[in-house]
Amino acid sequence: MTWTVDPQSFNAPHERETRSAIARRVARLLGVPFAGEFDPAKPAGAAHAYLVPSDTLDPGAARAAGVRGPEDLLGGVVPHGFVATKAITHPLVAPQARQPPGWSVRFGEAVQDATLRGFTAFCHEDAMQAARRLLPRGPVRVKAAQGAGGAGQFVARTEAQFIHGLAGLAPRDVEAHGVCIEENIERPLVLCVGQIRVGDALASYHGTQRETRDRKGAVTYGGSDLVVVRGGFEQLARLHPPSHIRRAVDQVLVYHRAVLDCYPGMFASRINYDVVQGEAADGSACSGVLEQSWRIGGATSAEITALEAFRAQPGRRCVAASCMEVHGQAQPPPQACVYFHGTDAELGPLLKYAFIQTGDDPAIRR
Repeated sequence: MTWTVDPQSFNAPHERETRSAIARRVARLLGVPFAGEFDPAKPAGAAHAYLVPSDTLDPGAARAAGVRGPEDLLGGVVPHGFVATKAITHPLVAPQARQPPGWSVRFGEAVQDATLRGFTAFCHEDAMQAARRLLPRGPVRVKAAQGAGGAGQFVARTEAQFIHGLAGLAPRDVEAHGVCIEENIERPLVLCVGQIRVGDALASYHGTQRETRDRKGAVTYGGSDLVVVRGGFEQLARLHPPSHIRRAVDQVLVYHRAVLDCYPGMFASRINYDVVQGEAADGSACSGVLEQSWRIGGATSAEITALEAFRAQPGRRCVAASCMEVHGQAQPPPQACVYFHGTDAELGPLLKYAFIQTGDDPAIRR
């Protein structure tokens, strides 16, 4: 069953239809029927249902829906809402800085070599202190912790620019969700590293994202190209990828293990981490985990398509899977798995599909 957790979030027509398409394919992988949308007001009617929620769940929502572990959903459960946002990626600027209940100081210490230089703040005063610590090194990127798809971000090169940009973030939102202030990366390459489990099928991957433009000309997510291996992260490491990809995988492992250690009660069947690589302001090379996702996302269609390929070819250990989001009038190629093809009220004509790239096993090519 699909579950629109918050009607105000991830509930556009194309998102609802994509979620339903994903749930139908997951149902086939599990060998169970697709039963439509879950109604939290009638949880008894969904007893023992496998859920595909629109967002990461908190413990209360999970218990009410009968979610006890990763085998019950395609997504994740976190002990506190802020754990599912960018907020946890960076430490606080000072021990006495404002923080939400449940905040782990140990986590920031554990991931300092796996993330960029930066701080998270839960009030404007702490954010200013963080900016004054970081700006002497170069420009900073400021991100609303709950923002998605690049929303709620700006780059500041001076304290005056930072003050101007910070004024656009409502104090109540900063206090409720947090804001991240981190070094800005020049010429960034964004990699993704993740894992998905559906029933007894487990796959891990690394990949890259592509950008496109929507009908208004704004840059937006255009899809992902993944190298997917059957099994866990240890199988991914055995592909012997290029050194920059191996570094990203290693940093993700540090980050993921720290989450499990510092935030007990977190579990997920779908995990995805964005890792940025590029140049710091002083010209040095840098790499770090930007954020995490424990819900279905843009790359999930490619992940599901890879699981289907493994099911169809039991002897295959690795596939190259891609997903595309095409704005404007377009037709899917033959053999594509279409997840949405229509007109969205806000985005206009949109096509979303996934496919397995033909050719040799990517593990053999490497």
